[in-house]
Amino acid sequence: MDNTQPRMRWWGWGEDGHDGPVKPGAKKMLTKSCGWPEGVNRPPIDLDAVQLPGAELPDDARSRFDELLGAAYVRDDRATRVSHAAGRSVPDLLRLRSGQMPFAPDAVLFPASEAEVDELLAICSQERIAVVPFGGGTSVVGGIDAFRPGFRSCVCISLARLDQVLDIDEKSLTVTAQAGVFGPDLEERLQAEGFTLGHFPQSFEFSTVGGWVSTRSAGQQSTGYGRIDENVFGLHCSTPSGPIRLHPTPASAAGPNPRQMLIGSEGTLGIITQATLRIKRLPETTLPDAWFFPDFHSGATALREMEQTGLRPDIARLSDVNETAFGLAQLGSGLQRKGLLAFLRARGVTTPCLLVLRYDGRTSDARSRRAAGRAIAKKQTGVSIGGAPETMWEKHRFSTPYLRDQLMTEGIVVETMETAAQWSTIEDLHDTIRQDIEKSLADRGTPALVLCHVSHLYTAGCSLYYTVFAQQQEGQEMEQWTALKTAAGDAMVDNGGTITHHHATGADHAPWLAEETGELWLRMLRAAKAEVDPGGIMNPGKLMHGPTTL
Repeated sequence: MDNTQPRMRWWGWGEDGHDGPVKPGAKKMLTKSCGWPEGVNRPPIDLDAVQLPGAELPDDARSRFDELLGAAYVRDDRATRVSHAAGRSVPDLLRLRSGQMPFAPDAVLFPASEAEVDELLAICSQERIAVVPFGGGTSVVGGIDAFRPGFRSCVCISLARLDQVLDIDEKSLTVTAQAGVFGPDLEERLQAEGFTLGHFPQSFEFSTVGGWVSTRSAGQQSTGYGRIDENVFGLHCSTPSGPIRLHPTPASAAGPNPRQMLIGSEGTLGIITQATLRIKRLPETTLPDAWFFPDFHSGATALREMEQTGLRPDIARLSDVNETAFGLAQLGSGLQRKGLLAFLRARGVTTPCLLVLRYDGRTSDARSRRAAGRAIAKKQTGVSIGGAPETMWEKHRFSTPYLRDQLMTEGIVVETMETAAQWSTIEDLHDTIRQDIEKSLADRGTPALVLCHVSHLYTAGCSLYYTVFAQQQEGQEMEQWTALKTAAGDAMVDNGGTITHHHATGADHAPWLAEETGELWLRMLRAAKAEVDPGGIMNPGKLMHGPTTL
């Protein structure tokens, strides 16, 4: 297989062959909440019709890149430029599908070693060429859009050829991998040796080690296995001022942790080329469990008690009333759905909220934790339905983004966003965000269906993850998205939430960064950038130099 070819199709999520029609139950619920745009069919434009800006790479720079990498690994053909021009945010998809791409890299470079990455950044710094690092291309916050403010030229540096698992240290329980290793490839190597990283973001199939580390990623099992920032013990980063090599250590008191400065830096300081990560032995058993609660409050209270008493379920996902109803609407059998709802009504649950759980580890320990979790769930008036819903969710957990592509073809916009806050504020925050999103879109004449779930637990709080559906406002899709995003972002930071729990900042969240962190911290970040990237070439327009500079 040619490892320089993107794993995702150029215009949308994932690979061809996994799309399907919108299920009747989902369409019925969307029609009731949003209205259904009958007769709409807006497929993506043909690749040959995509409008790209002309390439502006200077001849002398091209010659230097060719000499360093070989001409085969310096590419400026249409397919390569388009497939590396943007991520998979709503604005990205609108531009890709319509063929209106106002920005794209002039060339895509494929280094095969850290030394080549170092040299490429030196050349780009000398030639004043903007650089956008590229892993799997799954950013949903404008994190890899090929902006070039103040620069004539822009190149994308792909980490696709840095794809080796370098070491599995069984004594230390760590793995060292290059940045271009994809999630499935890493897990295959680890599981063959009896280990797992346990890091499964929804983008797992198409995202990379470098992408996870550079965006401070959290996987769907992070409650049990930890976020990526908790699991980085060492890393290598190439910068325009030279390489940074941070050797793996389990802990240190040598000043502020430099690893944490680079984790989440989103390519604005340099390009992460290698990371050493904590791993765990494969669990002896995995025990699924599932409950229906009469309301979101009861389920959230149960989760808080589970986390604060040390149960740490390895998967914990609580859907609110709307998300539970949307999931039930897609059950294969209407009779099955009606029977389940009748079963719940007989037990006093008329507005069900579904909680799925999984406990990993040694069999005796997992059983003990599940028993303790069940006692807490029962105390909060939960109704047990066994483990089947968790097993079903796990089977389909990476397929949801394909539904977004199909819905966009049929005239429905789908956006996702997430936050986190303390337990004491989470319920009010949940309601405020939903209400503000609904109002922002209702004011535009496109009423929304807003779903939410909790999927990451902490002693002090948890995450909230939203999915929003509405009819696309034809001809004003970007303005519609801006209204939605502004309403949600303002509600988050004004009411005790973070602007992003795991999607990162990119360009889309940058307008709220100062409000969350304060201007002094942003000046500190910019000062660090000025030291390692004095020419400002690294991923312009993102994070501390957000879209206000474009």
